[in-house]
Amino acid sequence: MEIRTLGRTGLKITEFCLGAMTFGREIDEASARTILDRYMEAGGNFVDTADVYGGGASEKIVGRWLQGRRDLIVLATKVRLAVSPSPNDVGASRRHIREGVEASLRRLQTDWIDLYQLHCWDATTPLEETLSTLDDLVREGKVRYIGASNFTAWQLMKALGVSARHDWEPFVSLQPQYSLAVRDIERELLPLCRSEGLAVLPWSPLAGGLLSGKYKRGQETPEGTRARDTTPSAFHLRQRLEQERTLAIADAVSKIAADEGRSPAQVALNWVRTRPGVTAPILGVRTLAQLDDDLACLEWRLDDAQIAALEEATGFERGYPYDFIDWIHAGAISKPPAMR
Repeated sequence: MEIRTLGRTGLKITEFCLGAMTFGREIDEASARTILDRYMEAGGNFVDTADVYGGGASEKIVGRWLQGRRDLIVLATKVRLAVSPSPNDVGASRRHIREGVEASLRRLQTDWIDLYQLHCWDATTPLEETLSTLDDLVREGKVRYIGASNFTAWQLMKALGVSARHDWEPFVSLQPQYSLAVRDIERELLPLCRSEGLAVLPWSPLAGGLLSGKYKRGQETPEGTRARDTTPSAFHLRQRLEQERTLAIADAVSKIAADEGRSPAQVALNWVRTRPGVTAPILGVRTLAQLDDDLACLEWRLDDAQIAALEEATGFERGYPYDFIDWIHAGAISKPPAMR
């Protein structure tokens, strides 16, 4: 795997991050350790988890595996989502972040977290309270860098501005959803991250399995797949499986996979990892075979014609004002897009 830099920092990470969301929830500890070992054998050094994954089980599994390896791994986790029914066990308040980092450090059996990420924007807590607390954690050495996840562009830019005004540690990364099926960050978030030098760490690059080839047009969803779960995310996944746009994207991915003698997952991952501004997509797997297949995408690359075919199949439109700005920059003399 190639070595990348985490945004405008000196921290070096590999071009794929291993996500631990399935650990302790969908797979047991023995399977998780086998996957972690294989990822490390393949050259990977970047592991991402969160305090809510498996009710804390994911962090515990990663923490036990880390023993004797801590200096070799860049460790990322998150705080913000509810960890209990208590009204103060959720959000980005000083209290919840302080309690959250201490609990994560205990579960992970480590003295520091390389990348501590806010799992989502919190509209109920003053941004100054959140960012000053995160800055304190960096200065205390409990956290090395901070990042954001699931922010809009204005929220991320506001956070960067507040940090700059107070000389606090800024966010160095964004963890957004990004795949051929979900390209919305191309409108503002991806350009913003490129402009401000933030690393982009896409989650769900296979769109929850939609682009892995396991779901076929006109067929029942297979047993044991994520679409069969009873979670809200599984409900949304089943909804997408009924949309013609989603099926068309999956068909385009499968066609290129068949032409290349590769798996659909490798095609989808190849597209994500080569997008301008993307630093390290996050691989979420349930089996060792899935990890091996995903990593095999490093052996080849899509050509320009294949990339164009995939992007045409998505039907993605940036819309106003992006099309209008492109028209102005192109010096066009025809009517602008909105007037055609």
